[in-house]
Amino acid sequence: MIGMFDSGFGGLTVLKACRKLLPQYDYFYLGDNLRVPYGSRSPATIKKFSEQALEFFFAKKIPLTIFACNTASSVALPDLQEKYLRQPGITDRKVLGVIIPVVQKAVQMTKNKRIAVVGTRATVASKSYEKEIHKLDPEVRVFSQAAPLLVPLIEEGWHHKPEARSILKKYLAPTKDFAPDTLILGCTHYPLMHDVFQDIMGKRIHVADSSQAVAESLADYLKRHPEIESQLSREGGLTLACTDSPERFAEFAEKFLKGEKVNVQQVAL
Repeated sequence: MIGMFDSGFGGLTVLKACRKLLPQYDYFYLGDNLRVPYGSRSPATIKKFSEQALEFFFAKKIPLTIFACNTASSVALPDLQEKYLRQPGITDRKVLGVIIPVVQKAVQMTKNKRIAVVGTRATVASKSYEKEIHKLDPEVRVFSQAAPLLVPLIEEGWHHKPEARSILKKYLAPTKDFAPDTLILGCTHYPLMHDVFQDIMGKRIHVADSSQAVAESLADYLKRHPEIESQLSREGGLTLACTDSPERFAEFAEKFLKGEKVNVQQVAL
């Protein structure tokens, strides 16, 4: 089984892409919608919440967990990998994030070496994207823009409303002035507004979201790590869990995961 964790609905974009590319595996998705959004919280709180989620998956003996949340990936994942995985004898569990796959894709795509990133306050403050981009190409210029209102709007199902477009247009104004040719959607909620991002930025801008990049990176990872891949169950099953309002979570999931049989369980972290 592959575990996926997000602060709310956003990671469903990653789940959907992974299940489309790798449908044979079982997946367990956990959305911490009781405490969403993570992006406006302190680093210490984000690390605490993320660690609780990770221990939840470890307790279920899930060998591979994906932090399908940019905020958790940028703020908490490095410390948690150091604490739980980089110890002698730990070979039966892995935790992956969503930042490196989309960064690799963006660096390959950019022609003018200008990449913009839109994310939560915590993700932007961590400078995780800049650091990973410059590891691959120090010459790339990076502009980062926080968009703190987008996650609450998406969680409320308002992402297709005119108000959401108006807010996003204001957020993207300085990004357009930067004149990038590639824009990274640095939050797994944002692909739910991909068309709006694309329309505002213009057809010449490549809008890169992490969902497909993570799915492709996961497939490559499993090929390179048979010791983990061999532990994954293969019945094509899906388990959804959340920390609050399972009925509402199920309603959103059914709309997004079209054709899926959705049953959401409520859990405590």
